[in-house]
Amino acid sequence: MANEEKKIWGIHTQDDNLFLKGNVIAIGWHEMGDLSLIDANRDAFKDKYIQAYPDAKKGSIATAAGMLYRFCYEVQVGDYVVFPSKSNREVNIGTVEGDYVYDPSQMEYVQTRKVKWLKHLPRMSFSQGALYEIGSAMSFFMVKNYADEFMAALDKGFKKTSAAADEDETVGATADDIIESTKDFILKELSRQLKGYDLEQFVADLLRAMGYRTTVSPQGGDSGIDITAYKDELPPRILVQVKSQDSDIKETTIQSLKGAMREGDYGLFVTLSNYTKNAQKYLDSTPIIRGINGTELVDLILKYYEDLSEKYRKMIPLKMVYIPVPKEE
Repeated sequence: MANEEKKIWGIHTQDDNLFLKGNVIAIGWHEMGDLSLIDANRDAFKDKYIQAYPDAKKGSIATAAGMLYRFCYEVQVGDYVVFPSKSNREVNIGTVEGDYVYDPSQMEYVQTRKVKWLKHLPRMSFSQGALYEIGSAMSFFMVKNYADEFMAALDKGFKKTSAAADEDETVGATADDIIESTKDFILKELSRQLKGYDLEQFVADLLRAMGYRTTVSPQGGDSGIDITAYKDELPPRILVQVKSQDSDIKETTIQSLKGAMREGDYGLFVTLSNYTKNAQKYLDSTPIIRGINGTELVDLILKYYEDLSEKYRKMIPLKMVYIPVPKEE
């Protein structure tokens, strides 16, 4: 098949009109200037990006520089491009017709390439998995997982409603991808923004959202207990230890929590990571201590998100949405 050697690129824009009427694809970062003047290697693009955007966050440098490098040097004439337009909710498929051109006359989208649009299809023509892939958070990216589906859309026999005619088998995978991406985001933000005492404060707020009364121990205390919690005015008392370390929690660490507990107390251990095998065995054999790992913590955050303090909802911004799920058998 002749298409096999051609790459398929996905792209987003805030200016549908420029793409569709101007027969171009384009990306911004006008402060980078003419990309063709930068040495054709990723390190050179990173260095230029740092010069152009000195306040850029460290994590964004490689991503943005990589997109710019690909747009300028990796895209080849004859490659395919998939562009989902928001204004008419269509998926536009075309071929790259020209080499990279710097267009300083544009206000924002100065990095351009000529394209020839081949088909404009309604979004409903494609599976949820394909739509999810081209809904990437990146401005410019390579389409891989559903490349064949987009290429099939160019065939003469392709029907506009073909993907919608049968039950969409990609729905379940798409829903799982969205959920897992959300969980990854939450865990990364917790790890990035909350260390030590800050994470203890957050866990105390989460417990409050779950209906517990909590007291956080003074910072730097040596009791080994970070939070004391009660469900109501009466016992039992719940002693909580919180760890923000990246490595898995060992059995001896949990035993130190057990040593601080008095008769009638319950223990709760919270970590962003996980537990070693021996630590998990110890937890399984000690029912008065509950261990919560990073995955379980995220599940609780999602369950009680609306009741968290505004401070933490701003720190971990989430929007309630409905996503398609597979029909029950």
